[in-house]
Amino acid sequence: MADESKPVYLRLREIIAASILDGDYADGELLPSVRAFAAAQGANPLTVAKAYQSFQDDGLVVVKRGVGMFVADGATRRLREAERERFLDSVWPPVAAQIRRLGLRIEDLDLAKA
Repeated sequence: MADESKPVYLRLREIIAASILDGDYADGELLPSVRAFAAAQGANPLTVAKAYQSFQDDGLVVVKRGVGMFVADGATRRLREAERERFLDSVWPPVAAQIRRLGLRIEDLDLAKA
């Protein structure tokens, strides 16, 4: 779920990253236009452009002038590595602490429902 305290362009960036990681957009595939994505998200096109620009600055999106924006080769792998690192550094420690506090076992966790 998006963190409401984050700027909108970062929340939009998370949505795009999740779509890439979920396989909705593979390396080399065309991303929705700024206008189409803005309409789908109910966002300002300038804010969407800022989110896309941040991906372009990171080398995760390439622009083909007159055609559109495409997921860069290797972007999925790089995003997955960055998300794994963020998860293990920031998200997992408090979850692991809560699991210990509650005395949960791996058998108690139904990962199929996740």
